[in-house]
Amino acid sequence: MHLDLLVAEIGSTTTLVNGFTNLESEPRFVGQGQAPTTVLEGDVCLGLEAARRDLARNLGLSDFSYDQFLATSSAAGGLRMSVHGLVYAMTVQAAKAAALGAGAVICQTTAGKLRDYELEELQEIAPQIILLAGGTDYGERETALYNAQAIASLGLSTPVIYAGNCQNQKLVAKYFASSPAELYLTENVYPKLDALNVEPTRRVIQSVFERHIVQAPGMEDIRQLVTGEIMPTPGAVMQATKLLYEDLGDLVVLDVGGATTDVHSVTPGSEELAPLAIYPEPLAKRTVEGDLGVYVNRHNLLSLLNLEELARELGYPLEPILEDYQPLPATPQQLALTAKLAETAARQALERHVGRWRHLYSAQGRQTLTEGKDLTAVRTLLATGGALTRLPQRQKIMEDLCQLNLGGQYLFPQPHQIQIAYDHHYIMASLGVMSLSHPQAALKLLHRSLNNEPL
Repeated sequence: MHLDLLVAEIGSTTTLVNGFTNLESEPRFVGQGQAPTTVLEGDVCLGLEAARRDLARNLGLSDFSYDQFLATSSAAGGLRMSVHGLVYAMTVQAAKAAALGAGAVICQTTAGKLRDYELEELQEIAPQIILLAGGTDYGERETALYNAQAIASLGLSTPVIYAGNCQNQKLVAKYFASSPAELYLTENVYPKLDALNVEPTRRVIQSVFERHIVQAPGMEDIRQLVTGEIMPTPGAVMQATKLLYEDLGDLVVLDVGGATTDVHSVTPGSEELAPLAIYPEPLAKRTVEGDLGVYVNRHNLLSLLNLEELARELGYPLEPILEDYQPLPATPQQLALTAKLAETAARQALERHVGRWRHLYSAQGRQTLTEGKDLTAVRTLLATGGALTRLPQRQKIMEDLCQLNLGGQYLFPQPHQIQIAYDHHYIMASLGVMSLSHPQAALKLLHRSLNNEPL
């Protein structure tokens, strides 16, 4: 059998391989293979090849060929970035929004001029990309220049993206001229007060990621195999979310994984609440919770629960389940526990992502304003990822999540306004990277997955 396109999704715990045909006419998803990711074995290609063999078996074949090969990856911690800006609530938050929207995991955030201990921490963390911002265009210049010079003096080979005050670009380029680090200049993420401009930086992050994705053991070989794009898996999900926004309108996508939980929202918010916002928010926003995952970070989730009540609710003692707890639940007891962990992760992640009402007090009295992402205009809550698409309890989990607005603290839509949807075929990440070269085919397949139609 010959495929038009093969897309690999290399996750922290599981590697998926998806096959597609007829992309230019009537696109068709022909099958999926999966296998455990093999970072710990020293080569992610082992897991990729196992998933490829699984796909062949699922298709009833001994082997197959293909024209194009694309990939997404969140293995070995995904895309690790540091972000440095001027004011935390302004340029730093704008830079974080750009990095997170591109699929990054933020491992260091600083505001103001870098201190010596922060520079030492930066060297110890060794991020894959450094994002430097600061100052509106034609506004404050010194902080970003100081930070650029300080980072350049470290002699790191880490790629640096400068997305701050446009007046600084020539001087920043001069500071990095003799540095081993590659410097990328792009538009300011915060060009003026109350205005965000994160998309140009997201595109540069994606380009840099493709050039430097050799951190996980064996990823350098995958770079040679791939004929098109490699994206961070969360960035690919965001790409698919933005594609759906153009068609469905305001939506939120939940992705509970083995190591992290991501929330993607694409919405301008309510016109009525916009004048009350303390700070601007990007149209497309992603938050990632690195402490919330149903396998790698299961102990963090368990710490949020009353274990005695959990055992009574499940009807099983927890110790035997946890002793042999697997990345892919293998028993009814493990499935029940994973469902509870997935619900806890999703609830915590949504509460951290959504904005809320704030009461500010001044000489003029109390003002009620909004802070954070306004989701009140959202009409679709979409589940993707293994936990929320494959667990038998997924419907109850999603219905419970729609009740987060109880008490009125959060900027969340009323339950009756939300339509629950599922990425039934667990394919959003693959279709996100596909959409860069085949947007119409990707959109058709997305709708089929949401409608649970054959792909």
